[in-house]
Amino acid sequence: MEYKDYYKILGIDKNANADEIKTKFRKLALKYHPDKTKGDKIAEEKFKEVNEAYEVLSNPEKRKKYNELGENWKYYQQAGGEAQGFDWSKYAQSQGGTGGGKTYYHFEGDPNEVFGGSGFSDFFDAIFGQASRQGGSGRKRRTTAFKGQDFTAEMNITLDDAYRGGARVFKLDGQSIKLKIKPGIKSGQVLKLTGKGAPGMNGGPAGDLLLTINVMTNSKYERKGNDLYTDLNVDLYTTILGGKKEFRTLKGSIKLNIPKGTPNGKVLKLPKMGMPKYNKPKEYGDLYVKLNVQLPEDLKEKELSLFKELQSLRN
Repeated sequence: MEYKDYYKILGIDKNANADEIKTKFRKLALKYHPDKTKGDKIAEEKFKEVNEAYEVLSNPEKRKKYNELGENWKYYQQAGGEAQGFDWSKYAQSQGGTGGGKTYYHFEGDPNEVFGGSGFSDFFDAIFGQASRQGGSGRKRRTTAFKGQDFTAEMNITLDDAYRGGARVFKLDGQSIKLKIKPGIKSGQVLKLTGKGAPGMNGGPAGDLLLTINVMTNSKYERKGNDLYTDLNVDLYTTILGGKKEFRTLKGSIKLNIPKGTPNGKVLKLPKMGMPKYNKPKEYGDLYVKLNVQLPEDLKEKELSLFKELQSLRN
């Protein structure tokens, strides 16, 4: 029978406290969980060992008894490392009861009553007795339930998608998941889809899917918070004389009023024409439009003559 170094199995110090034991157990149990390893026999054995180690070290009474045995383990080694012929009764007190003055420290029975069918080792039974897996009334031992591991993923969307929101469908492990995106979502924002992660352990809830949204760069608009910035080319005559310029915003096409005598580089503010505010569907940021004056090209002789006349008037 093999000695089980439960501290080594969990990778912890012998002075580890309850929180450290629980944290390490949860990490290893998630790593070797059968739902994750899917048929890996080595991982399955690791999972059993981790559960057994936690069963002992998380229980103050069992841990104390195990530690006391550890100090005397050298006597077992001197006996050749074999269970036969070694007087366990000196070091292991059974919880299975006594009869005729003799201590019974080993029980025959179904080892599959805990951890979904992963029985404890003979080493465990020899020290604690199989009955220690049950309460005094014979009920199954309560196991610690753990939430499943969270999954992480990323999704790219356009600025138009972020503006309008809506439903998106994507696949995860062959499962179609419908996601509702609210208008105004920002790049880097993380959405939590409850229960879409790894299965829980021992009846615990499934983990979550943490989905990071990446809003792709738009060639026309620059986003700063809820405000949008863009450039608009306007001909020389409209900026001098004033007029209307058709312009497409994310909300739709509008006719932008260009004041008479607008200089090159002038920035016009369009209130509430920016991005919708997340979780505030009736509130919007602003849109800032920078006007770039375009000089006419390939001027005809008459146009040049008129410009010369205007030049003389200015002088």
